[in-house]
Amino acid sequence: MTDLADREWRLIREESWDGPTNMALDEVAAETAAAGGPRTLRVYRWEPSTLSLGYHQDPETVDWQCTDREGITVTRRPTGGGGIYHDSVGDVSYSIVAPAAELPGKLIDSYHLLCEPVLEGFSRMGVDARFAEVPQPEIHHPACYLRELHPAHDVVAGVEGRKVSGNAQYRQRETVIQHGSLTYEVRAEAHLAVFADHGVSERAFEDRVTGIFEESGIPREEAVRALETALAEWTDAEEGSWTGAELDRAEEIAEAKYDDDRWTRERIDPTG
Repeated sequence: MTDLADREWRLIREESWDGPTNMALDEVAAETAAAGGPRTLRVYRWEPSTLSLGYHQDPETVDWQCTDREGITVTRRPTGGGGIYHDSVGDVSYSIVAPAAELPGKLIDSYHLLCEPVLEGFSRMGVDARFAEVPQPEIHHPACYLRELHPAHDVVAGVEGRKVSGNAQYRQRETVIQHGSLTYEVRAEAHLAVFADHGVSERAFEDRVTGIFEESGIPREEAVRALETALAEWTDAEEGSWTGAELDRAEEIAEAKYDDDRWTRERIDPTG
């Protein structure tokens, strides 16, 4: 439990949404927190599987023929970094949303605070996870999991220190949103296929990336519950859900922004 536990927090247990809706729900959670409502902890999956692009990512780095052929959704995150292929089974994602005034102002301090329950979740899964300490060279810049490791927000596991989680954060005027991806099962071929002209072998990907199943062998459902429990205990959160108004607002934001090619392919915010 942290000093944040004396505020109102809700835990929204794992739900499945498409990519645009997942990003829109983060914005909705921020609006709720800014308006004096509960802070939000959520665990979610991407269905169908989704490639989320970093905010500054060039759309030409995407193999659009592959994503169209395989039915993979592509959307752009409001956070930086490289693209992440969120396999509907192989990925477990989370978000933490709270007022900015309640969190450290220094970015690295904020990352370390908000990653506490993520690292605790890994511990409960039986995964030896920690922040990256040893530099590793970049393999493919457009791919988040193949960039040079960053000690502030990249989490590695195992003796070899392979990446198992990427985390990103962005600050609005009144709120902070941190979201992250935990690899449950490494699916190198599918992950690489969404990037155009990547030139990376599956072996090279697997030498850099590991997953929860490889490290501990637990079922995905058990991994999800471990993360949910760690998040809830971190802030003494009550189990909660979205209101009807929040879901309506998320649908509105997803349609107007995250499902719009102007945002995904050109980084032009149609709502702003």
